[in-house]
Amino acid sequence: MNDKQTQRRTASDDRRTVERLVAAWLAETEHHDRAAAREARAGWDRGALSERAAQDLATWVTARITDTGFTEDEGPYVAGPVRITPADKDTVHDWLRARGHRI
Repeated sequence: MNDKQTQRRTASDDRRTVERLVAAWLAETEHHDRAAAREARAGWDRGALSERAAQDLATWVTARITDTGFTEDEGPYVAGPVRITPADKDTVHDWLRARGHRI
């Protein structure tokens, strides 16, 4: 596999990660703040999250990391509707930065 194929695969994988986590974030946001969820969903559908929504997503994904790599004895278990790794968090943050958001 050459560098361009690796970049395409990586970009595709990153996009799937972002889509998976944005769907979970929007569902949770809708449960707690319907107006914010509507605004965020509209931005997502247009392909441009507002700065407020981007910051909320970045904070949410950081707070919801469920797969810390710790064992039961080393750290707390974090329950959540989706599995979120530190790498997933980095992917979302990088994706937001690439779109001009300050994270």
